[in-house]
Parts: sequence; C-alpha cells; structure tokens
Amino acid sequence: MLYVWFVIAGAFAGVSAGLFGVGGGMIIVPALVWIFTAYDFSPEVITHLAIGTSLATIVVTSISSLTAHNKRGGVRWEVWRKMALGLVIGSLVGAGIADMIDGQALQAIIGFGALLVALKMLFFSNKEQTGKSLPAAGVQFGAGTGIGMASSIFGIGGGSLTVPFLNWAGLPMKQSVGTSAACGLPIALAGAAGFAWFGQDVVNLPEGTIGFVHVTGFLFISVASFAMAKVGAKLAHVLPALMLKRAFGILLIFAGGQLLLSGLGVI
Repeated sequence: MLYVWFVIAGAFAGVSAGLFGVGGGMIIVPALVWIFTAYDFSPEVITHLAIGTSLATIVVTSISSLTAHNKRGGVRWEVWRKMALGLVIGSLVGAGIADMIDGQALQAIIGFGALLVALKMLFFSNKEQTGKSLPAAGVQFGAGTGIGMASSIFGIGGGSLTVPFLNWAGLPMKQSVGTSAACGLPIALAGAAGFAWFGQDVVNLPEGTIGFVHVTGFLFISVASFAMAKVGAKLAHVLPALMLKRAFGILLIFAGGQLLLSGLGVI
C-alpha cells in the first residue's frame, strides 16, 4: 500500500505542476511527511527523508520541463551558466544546514515557506520588467547561491524564488520561467546528492534508502508525476487561470499550515 501512496502523491504533484506551472516540491514534501508518519517511520528522519526524496524526483521533472522550454527558446543559457555554480554550492550548503536542524523544526520552517508562497500566489503577481540590463555576473552567482540554499532546505526546485529574481533582472516572463526550469536541475542534483551524503550514517532510516533519499519513493513518484504533468497542462488550457492560482494558494495554506503547526507541536 505504501507504493500506492507514492503513486498518488506523484500523480497529484504532476497534475499540480502542469496546472499551476510550479514544481511539485511544495506538494511532494508535505505528502511524504504524512505518508512516512502514517507508516511509523522514525520521527527524527521523516522530514529530512521527505526533502531528500523530493529533490531526487525534481531531477526527473526538471529535465522534462527544461527540454520543453528549450525547444521554444525559453532558456537563457548564458544566465543559467552564471547562476549554476552558485546554485550547486548553495544546494550543498543547504543540505548541510538542514542536516543540523531538528526534524520538527525543519517541518515548521517548510510550513512557513509554503505559507509565504501561498500568500504570494494569492495576492501578488510577477510583473514584466523588460528593458533592464542584466545584473553583474557576481550578483547572478550570489542570487544562485541564496536560491540554491533555500530550495535545498525546502526540498523544491526553486521556481518560486528564481522566476521573480530573473523577472526583476529584466528577462521576459516566458524566459524567466524557462530559465528557472533549467535552474531546477543543478538545485535538485546537488541537493539530492547532499541529502544522500549527509544521511548515509543515520542509523534509524528505513530499508531501501540511500541516505535521506527513499529509492522506491523516488521511482514511483517520478514516473507518476512525469505522466500526470501532461494531464495538468491540458487542464490548464481549459480552466480559468485566476481560479487555478487561487486554488493552489489555498491548497498550500492548508498544507503549509499543517506542517507549521505540527512542527511547532501545536497539533
């Protein structure tokens, strides 16, 4: 039955990614926390295992996404190259920081982050800021480092952070989204590798894991998410955009609020 829940989580994350144009990390991490808790995994490793597994699945989805965007000329590779090393360094540092944080506290941090993303989706929008000159390479590297660090801690591909930065930097929205999709790959690769490395000596992990990456969970979620993202994308073309945005924001409020309250020991 555990594998069925992995498929359900992956399918839901895939549909959400296709519908709302965001990565599945904000869906997968809370879902895995609930699944691992229901199956009595050790509380000390649940959150870290959820994040590491989520990042591993994003490797697959980001490859699919960046390929699609690149075919349409939506990836600015010269910007990606200036950010990539920072993204890798930041993701590795973020994995190391997360390893030092208690699982309950980490849940609260992720829940708070999900609430911030929800508020942004409900009340704010990214506005086109074209015509600006791109910031210096050092600024792009620094932004990549910060984005990679935060994304690794939250177990996400970083789109909610990368798109606003690239848009502020002067890229058109379509190129911001496409380049952000490409940025998700180094974040996910480095982040998943970091969580796998830092978790290798943890003794109370369940069977079938590589550090903080649940291998079977990664496989089932990746396949289901990849398949169902196409369904979500088709639905996105027939459902009202504003309604979709509000629906996802409300979903994140419930998911983030539950994680925050659980992490704080309120529920």
